[in-house]
Amino acid sequence: FKSSGKALVFFFIFPIAFGQLRVGFYSQSCPQAETIVRNLVRQRFGVDPTVTAALLRMHFHDCFVRGCDASLLIDGTNSEKAAGPNGSVREFDLIDRIKAQLEAACPSTVSCADIVTLATRDSVALAGGPSYSIPTGRRDGRVSNNVDVALPGPTISVSGAVSFFTVKGMNTFDAVALLGAHTVGRGNCGLFSDRITNFQGSGRPDPSMDPALVTSLRNTCRNSASAALDQSTPLRFDNQFFKQIRKRRGVLQVDQRLASDRQTRGIVARYANNNAFFKRQFVRAMVKMGAVDVLTGRNGEIRRNCRRFN
Repeated sequence: FKSSGKALVFFFIFPIAFGQLRVGFYSQSCPQAETIVRNLVRQRFGVDPTVTAALLRMHFHDCFVRGCDASLLIDGTNSEKAAGPNGSVREFDLIDRIKAQLEAACPSTVSCADIVTLATRDSVALAGGPSYSIPTGRRDGRVSNNVDVALPGPTISVSGAVSFFTVKGMNTFDAVALLGAHTVGRGNCGLFSDRITNFQGSGRPDPSMDPALVTSLRNTCRNSASAALDQSTPLRFDNQFFKQIRKRRGVLQVDQRLASDRQTRGIVARYANNNAFFKRQFVRAMVKMGAVDVLTGRNGEIRRNCRRFN
């Protein structure tokens, strides 16, 4: 997926989704754009490898509310950023640093929406995930309201989680692949504390969780506010997450359900058994997600500061 030639195959797979997005959109207007993004992400990753999980979360939370338009980056008491589910989104400073360099090199040219998309792509590769071309040409939205934020919680059913993706034009393979990003994620202990202490008021832990994991998470949550969602290789982007949930070692309830639900267990098994297949499907899903409800052409704007409208 490194060459733009291969990436162009995606246009034949989903011609309708893209509209005016294309690989190498800035090749004339800002030839160094993708290099600037990659270098700053690499610097940040060198200091803190959890940046991959942070950017994946930011990209996901942005795209699933009003499309991939960087509306999540807007500051304000009533903006998307202020909504409850976005309280744990971070690395806004990294986006600011990238934007500042791009504005110096090519003023008012590269959108904040494309910065988030490219930075996420680069961070995945740094963590050992796939390296791929992704179409650019998104424009930034002019609306950001906290009331628009309705994102799934960790106890959602599998059918609920899958339909969350399918209404955006994705399929079950895409949904499971994108949830596989939890291979580098962390979860706040509050999101699963009932599973390790008092599941559904039973006074006992969740019987579907491996007892050794229960013990381990109890120890982790005594000393820390969060735990790795992949207890095997928490900073590596790989298919270990799927192997773990097949062993009843899913930290979040929705993750564990993926391995046992009739709708998804076969896909989980395929991803667990074939790391290369998982990575290919993840790329397909990320390219689809990056095209959800995008603004292109004359719609939206190119923000000069990602935190506020022009």
